[in-house]
Amino acid sequence: MSNTAQKRALQNYRSRLTERGIARFEIQALDADRDLLRSLARKLTEEGPEAGQLRRTIQKAVAGEPPKAGGILAALRRSPLVGTDLDLSRPQEEGRKVEL
Repeated sequence: MSNTAQKRALQNYRSRLTERGIARFEIQALDADRDLLRSLARKLTEEGPEAGQLRRTIQKAVAGEPPKAGGILAALRRSPLVGTDLDLSRPQEEGRKVEL
């Protein structure tokens, strides 16, 4: 790239990325994973809940820690139905008789 205009354009582009908090780095991976890693990096640079969820999922997968106990109970406690008085009782009935 001997053209100074191209060098200046690249320098400006990279400085805008730095202002957004995006860093350039090199990784080593299988060639078959190239598209996967590029799309993953693209998703992670986006702002929003989808990128955050993806980031948390990857962190959990890489950490390799077992899931915390009580996860189902915690999810049920976050339910919007907590505190509502629902009648979940069922009438007790005798089963039918079956000839064997």
